[in-house]
Order: sequence, then C-alpha cells, then structure tokens
Amino acid sequence: MTITQLYYVLAVAENQNFTKAAEKCFVTQPTLSMQIQKLEEQLDVQIFDRTKKPIELTEVGKKIVTQARNIVNESYRIQDIVDQQKGFIGGEFKLGIIPTVMPTLLPMFLKSFIKKHPKVKLKIEELTTEEIMARIKDGHLDAAIAATPLEDENIKERVLYFEPFVNYIPNGHRLHKQNKIDVADLDVDDMLLLEDGHCFRDGVLNLCKVFKNHTDDKFQLESGSIETLVKLSNEGLGMTLLPYLHTLDLNSEEKLNLHYFNEPTPAREVSIIYHKSELKMQIIEALQDVISGIIRGAIAFQNVQIISPLPK
Repeated sequence: MTITQLYYVLAVAENQNFTKAAEKCFVTQPTLSMQIQKLEEQLDVQIFDRTKKPIELTEVGKKIVTQARNIVNESYRIQDIVDQQKGFIGGEFKLGIIPTVMPTLLPMFLKSFIKKHPKVKLKIEELTTEEIMARIKDGHLDAAIAATPLEDENIKERVLYFEPFVNYIPNGHRLHKQNKIDVADLDVDDMLLLEDGHCFRDGVLNLCKVFKNHTDDKFQLESGSIETLVKLSNEGLGMTLLPYLHTLDLNSEEKLNLHYFNEPTPAREVSIIYHKSELKMQIIEALQDVISGIIRGAIAFQNVQIISPLPK
C-alpha cells in the first residue's frame, strides 16, 4: 500500500470517474486504474462499484476513503514540518471566503499579503459557509474566512475582527427619522434579506429573534447580493442591514441612510478557519497577521455584542 495509491483512490472517489481522476492526478487512466486494482487485490476488497454510473464507493470503500484522507493529509504534514523548521512561507494555499466578506475584505489585504509573502501562491474561491466547511474537511481548502462561531469539532477558528451591523434605512421608512436604532425596533417583515445559504442572513434573523415565514402580502424578495439589497432599499422596498465594511463603499447620498445601533452594537465575528490537523499553519498565521493589522484601523467600534450566524 502506498500514499500514491491512496491519493488515486481519493481522486476517483471525488470525481466518480477514472478518466477524470487520472487527468487530475496527471497520470494516464491505465496507470491509475492499475494502481487502484493492485490496492484492491492487496486488501482483498472492492473499493469501487464499477457497475454503477457514475462510479460509487462500496460500503467498505467509504470507510477506506475516510481513512485514506487522514493518511494522505498526515503525509503532507512531513513537508509542512520541514517548511516550518526552515521558516519557509510559500507554496500553493487554497483559501475560501464567504460572499459577504469577499468584496470588502479581499481588496484590503490581498496586495499587501502578496507583497509581503511573494512565494505564496494563493488560490481564492468565493463559497458559502456550508461549502467551505465541507471542502476544509475533505482537504480541498487549506483555510477560509467566514463568520463564526461554527461550533464544529473538526474545524479550528482564529478571530480576525468583529464587524458591526449597520442599518440601511431609506427615506419614508418607519425608522428613518430615528437617529439610533434598538434591536427591538427591527421587524423581519419589512427587511430585505440575503437568500438562503448566506450566514449573514442567519445572523440577521438571529438578531431579530424571528424565525418565521414572511407575512408581507405585497411581495417576497431575497437576494444573493448586498449591493442589490441597497438598490432595492433605495427604491423604498424596505430596509436592510449591512456589514460595516460594506458601508465604506457607499456614496455620500447613500450614507445619509445609515443608522447605527444603540450600544452594545450588534456585530458578527469574522475568523480564519482551518482543519484541526493544523497544516500550513505558517501561512495561516501570516494571513492572520496581515489582515488583523489592516483591519484594526478600519473598524473602530469598541462596545459590540457578537451575534452568531447560526440560530440558537
């Protein structure tokens, strides 16, 4: 049994196809198939049910893949130990970022990070929290930036910053004339929300303490874009809540619609998260150092109350 054979097994399990797995592994399909067949013969089991289209794991195959993933990940730790011993910060690093953080945070730190750590090859994807957690667990992401806490025993979290919520209330809305807003003033039925799958939406609903269907008879609308919510709010279709960093890009007229909360200010916790195996920690720590240094001057709120993205 070799690490290479286990790597091939993981590739087929992911792609459910021998040809696609071979392409991913940069080997010929016969080479990959032969190595997996040798492993199956050695173990005297069938890992894959080749009669199914697409190919499926057998019951014992599912258990083998789980263990193979652990072994392959641990094999990467050897190079990781050497890199840390040498103080080397470089190589490919796969980073996921949630959609409500990506457009504001990434432009703030990316240039500085690349300049400071030119040997790191960042591969960045915009993903939902659910997608991020799955990819960290299966080894397809090295780390991610997401709203926390996530309360998953397989994932570790390092807080980067606390980002306050800010009310965006257009002229004509029942709360527009109020200088400061209390959480009790919020009503989910006149609020524009992000669509399902966004942890920011869950945080807003958790903040409102309302978990029910919309009752507005005029329309029901959810969007995947905070920018879209602002535009719809400008049309008088309701208020919305914005993460603080999103308010920095508003024009002067739109900033007149910003209404801050009475203290303590509701906020979300944003962290860099990674697998408990703690691979590539030197790059994770480098990201944390750069981002924390930049964000410290951008968010000056002190008295905040953290709202979990997950309903309690």
